Amino acid sequence: MTTQRIFRFIISIAKTEGAGVIGAFFTTPAITTWYVTLTKPAPNPPNWIFGPVWTILYFLMGVAVFMVWSLYADAPEGDVKKGRRNALIIFDIQLALNVVWSILFFGLHSPFLALIGIIVLWCAVVWTIILFYPISRVAAYLLVPYILWVSFAVYLNYAIFALN
Repeated sequence: MTTQRIFRFIISIAKTEGAGVIGAFFTTPAITTWYVTLTKPAPNPPNWIFGPVWTILYFLMGVAVFMVWSLYADAPEGDVKKGRRNALIIFDIQLALNVVWSILFFGLHSPFLALIGIIVLWCAVVWTIILFYPISRVAAYLLVPYILWVSFAVYLNYAIFALN
């Protein structure tokens, strides 16, 4: 692996894990204060599971975006490069939406606004997978655990909104 590819890999992982750190800034204080007071649905996972799951998901996202970014950087100018650039832009949008959800749910204590946010996030993740697929099937497949977890989170968010 060249120095440039190593740099891209480190940046990709740092960017995605950094989004997790920003989200945790809003999440962590609310877990023991506000979140514990909410009525939750029966299949609600224990709080300790979220950190490890999200760390793994952010890592997988980082590897996926690294793969697409590397292919983008190596692509000739033209439609192919533009398509890859668009995929990277949508990836960044969904990553920002991921952080916004944490702010809405845990920071603002608003399950309703967070529900709207997570539905938009879900759509952006699906769009990212669709755009990644023709560029790198492996990169698209690396996002499957993420969309599954976000789908479960949509259910949890809706149930918490409905129960509270």
